[in-house]
Amino acid sequence: MMKLRLFGCGGAIGLCALVAGGQQTTAPATSATPPQRLQSVQQVTVTADRGIVGVNDSASSVAVLTQQQLEQSAGFSLDDALHAVSGFKLFRRTSSWSLNPTSQGVSLRGLGSTAVSRTLVLSDEVPMGDPFGGWVHWNEVPLLVVDRVNMMRGGAADLYGSSAIGGAIDLIPVKASAPFRFSADASGASEATHQEDGLFTFGSRRVAFLGAGSALRTSGYVPTAPAARGVVDVPSGVEGQAGRVEVRAPFSGDHGSAFLRGNVLAEQRGNGTPLQTNATHFWRYQGGADVDARAGHGLVRIFGGRETYSQSFTSVPLPARATESLTKLQKVPLNEYGFVLQGSRALPENVSAALGVDLRDVRATDNETTPSTKVLVSTRARQRGAGGYADAIWQPKGWSASGSVRVDSFRTFDARSTASNTSAITELVPLTEMFVSPRLGLVRHLPGGLALTGTAFRAFRAPSLNELYRSFQVGAQLTRANNTLLAERATGFEFGGERSRAHVGSLRSTYFWTEINRPISAVLLSTNTYQRQNLGQIRSRGMMLEAHSASWDGLSADVSYQFAVATVTAFNNAFPAQTNLLGHRIPQVPRQSVSTQLRYDHPRLATLIVNALYEGNEFDDAENTQLLHPYARFDLYAERKLGRGLSIYASSQNVLNRAIDAGKTPTPTLAAPRIVQGGVRFTLSK
Repeated sequence: MMKLRLFGCGGAIGLCALVAGGQQTTAPATSATPPQRLQSVQQVTVTADRGIVGVNDSASSVAVLTQQQLEQSAGFSLDDALHAVSGFKLFRRTSSWSLNPTSQGVSLRGLGSTAVSRTLVLSDEVPMGDPFGGWVHWNEVPLLVVDRVNMMRGGAADLYGSSAIGGAIDLIPVKASAPFRFSADASGASEATHQEDGLFTFGSRRVAFLGAGSALRTSGYVPTAPAARGVVDVPSGVEGQAGRVEVRAPFSGDHGSAFLRGNVLAEQRGNGTPLQTNATHFWRYQGGADVDARAGHGLVRIFGGRETYSQSFTSVPLPARATESLTKLQKVPLNEYGFVLQGSRALPENVSAALGVDLRDVRATDNETTPSTKVLVSTRARQRGAGGYADAIWQPKGWSASGSVRVDSFRTFDARSTASNTSAITELVPLTEMFVSPRLGLVRHLPGGLALTGTAFRAFRAPSLNELYRSFQVGAQLTRANNTLLAERATGFEFGGERSRAHVGSLRSTYFWTEINRPISAVLLSTNTYQRQNLGQIRSRGMMLEAHSASWDGLSADVSYQFAVATVTAFNNAFPAQTNLLGHRIPQVPRQSVSTQLRYDHPRLATLIVNALYEGNEFDDAENTQLLHPYARFDLYAERKLGRGLSIYASSQNVLNRAIDAGKTPTPTLAAPRIVQGGVRFTLSK
């Protein structure tokens, strides 16, 4: 009999095992089990499922990074560790260690991003993207609270709704549990950086508690390239804290549990000049319950949050960069709430099915003050996304076939704008769209550990409140909002194969093709002035190869390679100042990217890891005039266990101190220089 287990809904994804034809591909165990190795190419699953055992309707590869792997990366933030998987790409070539949050949108499958992600990021059923802007606060969850990260490539809007065009990244949390556990991690690094993380859980048979916190402070580095620097250029420092508390109680004889959880983020960032700053204060709350039965599973989630985001923009005359003046001050308060309901059940004839509904409601106000005139312009709006889906998987011998469909209603309404120098109220046009997102997936298991996969899907991404109502400035470029934007719509398919052999490893290849109609992009209106528009059509097609070796005397290797041809295939050239972009490459998407890891584990000696990353050239603008050169980066990590739960470690990111192009707006900026880090870890459990 098939064992059912549910992970994810309401914008969530959980990755687990596929049982088909008597063979099982297992996901990493819960936090109670010892950490496991990277399994970026070992999982062939058939449904990106919120309720059924299988994962990934696109039958794409699922990368699984354990907590141990996240800790053993040469970096300070979660996104640094995720670069171990080729194709994971933030908007720019910098990390959230020093990057402005509005540049932290993530993309997979070569689809590109801006501030907004074309990939859904979520944790325990709740979407993690900023409710106003769609970017990701990667430091929002304390690192020790993340039990593992599951990264599925390929469209998944059929189950998760908006934003899952390129895939979904699920941050699986550590849950409050009865056994006592205490973990602590403290480190120091170059650029006056220090980081502290801590976690404890304890409880009884009736109730369990969890508390966790993290803190990061760094002076940062000067992002402006040396040849372009002026008096106003200073390091982009960061100071932030995050915390989490959770209470969990089992019921029904350990066949279910209910929980309450709170998470807080307080962060201040400098953006490379004295007057350019931003700050985020975000509090989230969640409550819910899970019920396991012999034939299926059910869950409920209720979540909400309150955030205040503020940012300043300035003008720096070129080329001297000797003076700076404020041009705009922004402050965005918001509230969100939502819920998730889902159930799954095993049916006769090797069929399993799931049904679910979810809702997310956001109310926000964009307050923009022009310092020279003291005029405050406030734009408030409400955005609501609601959807429901049905999913089924049929597993005859040697096959796994799945089908799912989701219907979404997405509304932006109650939008109005006011200005402090007038009493007039401007009512803005409401937007309402309906979406149907189907998907079909198929896996054929053959003798010898070989599996063939294929899928076809439809997906969408609704415009964020940020894109609709907030303007912003990067360098000399001003980008205006557009309150008439429509949602992006995508059509895609993928097919591939995987070969796995015990004591050898696995090899997987995937061909992907995704076409997005009405992509939201910045279009040139006049010199250095842009506006968001529905561009026309873009397409990303290419191939991904992933290889994982089994361990031989403690030595193992992982390699992933992505080749993506991402171009504009249709362009509505209704803007006289804008060059026709037909055939141009999508900004910030390299044709080739490679990620490799060589690892040596010796229980009595040390753990040694060498990571190598390569990205080919790419462009920082839609006109393809601002070229970002290729780069190769090498990272080193070493850890020595001292016994009784104590270990010491050291790492170096960008060990060769290469100058890596990050952006040209048109002022050139660089990614982080060489960063050397050392620290100590301690774990105590009973």
